[in-house]
Amino acid sequence: MNTQSFDVIIVGAGPAGCTSALALSESSLNVALIDKSTFPRDKICGDVLSPDVVGQLQKLPVDFSSFINDFNEKLECKAVRFVAPNYAFSDISLVNYDLSGYISPRIDFDNFLFEHTKKCKNVTIFEGQEISSINESPEEITVLMKNGESLQSPIILGSDGAQSFVKRALQKEKPDKNHYCAGIRMYFEGVTGFSDLNAVELHFYNELLPGYFWIFPLPNNRANVGIGMLSSFVSKKKINLKQELTSIINTHPNVKDRFKNATIVDDAKGFPLPLGSKKRSISGNRYLLLGDAASLINPLSGEGIANAIRSGRVAAEHILRCHSTNRFDSAFNKAYDKEIYKRMWNELRLNYWTQVFMRNPRRCNWIIQHAITNSLVKSIVMSGFNAKNMFSSILKS
Repeated sequence: MNTQSFDVIIVGAGPAGCTSALALSESSLNVALIDKSTFPRDKICGDVLSPDVVGQLQKLPVDFSSFINDFNEKLECKAVRFVAPNYAFSDISLVNYDLSGYISPRIDFDNFLFEHTKKCKNVTIFEGQEISSINESPEEITVLMKNGESLQSPIILGSDGAQSFVKRALQKEKPDKNHYCAGIRMYFEGVTGFSDLNAVELHFYNELLPGYFWIFPLPNNRANVGIGMLSSFVSKKKINLKQELTSIINTHPNVKDRFKNATIVDDAKGFPLPLGSKKRSISGNRYLLLGDAASLINPLSGEGIANAIRSGRVAAEHILRCHSTNRFDSAFNKAYDKEIYKRMWNELRLNYWTQVFMRNPRRCNWIIQHAITNSLVKSIVMSGFNAKNMFSSILKS
């Protein structure tokens, strides 16, 4: 058996995994990055890149000006539209705050990050390689891949998504439906009625609370359309999300006309969203969990890319401390948990309670009605899209 040794093994080459590798690109560490897929590959998602995503990219030791200037598979989003159960809506402009958000299919955005990561001289890529087992010993972590290759390292990063292999292998925590969201997404071409500012739209209809229907514009006259709802309510009410999505598109009086001449590009696909609405253990002996594997998705908006990138940066900082002190044990790694929640918990908790508040249609109508006129309400609502520097007096970056 061929065995290779590395200073750190990263499993999952999405935004969290690539970010951690990029953040370590100027270090002397030998990094392994494994992904079961070959790129470009799709990732079922809402495809929104919040203003904070752009800010997080700019903090990496890589020139990401190409993202703004040369990356064409994106559409600039200059507003967020919130539609209340009574069909009233509020548009919050990002332009007034000198912020930019984007919508980009994950097949394109993730490949953009992956291509940058491939250029890192200290990163060895194992693309299209599925893991068969992860074994922990007092001295190291051993990853055995299905092609027979074996990798060893003192520490491993699990950035492999909501159904993380690393988490299942090293941490025995069962999913909690009260803190999970079920999502379903379709791609359309020819949807009409988007605002001049390419607003991403969240429709909070009575039949979907606690959850929402979304319509996000994409490049090339396409749209990302879907539903997200708490898994506990999906189970309790026995809701078929695909049927619910089709019904809204075809019959809902507030949107059906916008789909009259639209055609389906990609049929409905479901995905789980582990919400950051409660604190969890996200590290242990010789491992850290990042991004969706660490359940860092915003409980209000379902946005997870910015926090995935942020967790990649924090993980890289922690890995450097691990190697400088030769400490990889669970007690030392608790510092990673502490730093993650120091940076994110206030926002996650705020958005969880906002989500709870908006489960009632009358309260939902009220908060959306006041989303423009009341600065506090506006800041709470927009924090779900990680527009942190928009309201720095309330949210800590």
